Amino acid sequence: MAITILFGVFTLLLLIGTPVAFCLGLASLATILYMGLPPVVVFQQINSGMNAFSMLAIPFFIFAGDLMMRGGIADRLIGMAASMLGHLRGGLGQVNVVASTLFGGISGSAVADASAIGGIMIPQMDKRGYARDYAVNVTVSAAIIALLIPPSHNMIIYSLAAGGTISIADLFTAGIVPGLLLALALMITAYVVARRRGYPAGVFPGWGGVLRAVVAAVPGILLIGIIFGGVRSGIFTATESSCIAVVYALLVTVLVYRELDFPAFWDATLGAVRTTAMVLLVIGTAGAFGWLMAFLQVPKATIELMQSISDNKYVILLLINIILLVLGTFMDMAPMIIICTPIFLPLIKAFGIDPVQFGVILILNAGIGLNTPPVGSVLFVGCAVGKISIGEAMKTIWPFFGASVAVLMLVTYIPAVTLWLPALFR
Repeated sequence: MAITILFGVFTLLLLIGTPVAFCLGLASLATILYMGLPPVVVFQQINSGMNAFSMLAIPFFIFAGDLMMRGGIADRLIGMAASMLGHLRGGLGQVNVVASTLFGGISGSAVADASAIGGIMIPQMDKRGYARDYAVNVTVSAAIIALLIPPSHNMIIYSLAAGGTISIADLFTAGIVPGLLLALALMITAYVVARRRGYPAGVFPGWGGVLRAVVAAVPGILLIGIIFGGVRSGIFTATESSCIAVVYALLVTVLVYRELDFPAFWDATLGAVRTTAMVLLVIGTAGAFGWLMAFLQVPKATIELMQSISDNKYVILLLINIILLVLGTFMDMAPMIIICTPIFLPLIKAFGIDPVQFGVILILNAGIGLNTPPVGSVLFVGCAVGKISIGEAMKTIWPFFGASVAVLMLVTYIPAVTLWLPALFR
């Protein structure tokens, strides 16, 4: 009965539009009261969920991404991508994907990616004759690449949800190949759709123009190497790298590009504080929810249920993907990771699946969910920037959705896609 109350209250509150953090907290509190435990247990678990040193990396990465978004780095990355790919058929679609990949390797946030890249690219694409639904679909689909490549703070959340037993460096490394595969799949899809719609090709600026654009973008691109190289080599931890990212972002945007003035810095600070507060509240309440699931032995029951359905790990992986894709349509990313990790991690270990591989599977599933209503936050941002309705975007997003699911299947059923690169660094 306690399990029914826990999930019943959570689902009911979610359906009536309650913010997910309050859904998690109130469902936990209702269950605790039913079980006759003191309510203070919920608040202890919320505090415990947020009280981890590695968690400090999240606000600093969010702050660094906000600084870079407002300090001109996104503009330079788009300029470099446009100089290289803008002359292709439907070239601005290709530029959008590449720019999103590069900016994602700096910000680590899909929402920031959709906002920064979409805010620049969607008006340009509209001006040059691209339909707004195409521009929005490319933008939101490419934005989820940021969730896979370093410095994805969702990788850090997954590591913490797994009890800190999974290396963040391995997770950062494991997401690179899937992220690049997703970028390639989306570029091919963007080209095919652009060709069918008859979108124009741009003009090649010459190798001199390409070189100037690359030089202008180098300071921003260097941050990707600093974060990944430093964490992977052990020079500094993920938490320390997030602090370095903030300092580097300030130096580049203030001294090199000279575009970050004090009002922009103040806006970036307030934006990072607001985002961090929302993320940490969700993480804390999800921690209490996860503790109750463990107390009520939900993971054990899940393993027994799945094993009663099939003892084939490929069938189990398919079932997990279906469940995660459905959950992603109405649950935001951080609570989904924290809730699903303790449920499915024991299951995938029982079937001999690597936890690092599962982390990428989980995050990619959750990322696809960010582009599906009713809770698709990235899709909402893209549609708001592109000034179209969710319905308009959903009518034509399916080729890009299909490309994302195809990459998900590769990640799921070919372990080397995620595990090959981490193995090289061991």
